[in-house]
Amino acid sequence: MSNSTPSPSPLSNESVPPSGTDGDQQAESTTTSARNVLKGSTQFLCFWAAVGLPFVYLPLLAQGLGDPRATLVFLGLLGINILTLYIGHDYKRG
Repeated sequence: MSNSTPSPSPLSNESVPPSGTDGDQQAESTTTSARNVLKGSTQFLCFWAAVGLPFVYLPLLAQGLGDPRATLVFLGLLGINILTLYIGHDYKRG
């Protein structure tokens, strides 16, 4: 019997940081930051689309809604305007 020291295992976990370290926090921070940028950009676009859309459908109202296609386009634009108002209503509030 020889008294030799055991050699380190090639599958050692020494290079793997434990969970909850700075790496995990940085990844979470990056993900949160990306979500905030995406949310802010979406709110910005929807806010300004909600402001601008009435100028698009004003000519439809001026010519009248007697044509079924014009009525359908107007209602579609109105629906999009309501959706953009809902999404963009918190822009620059928080």
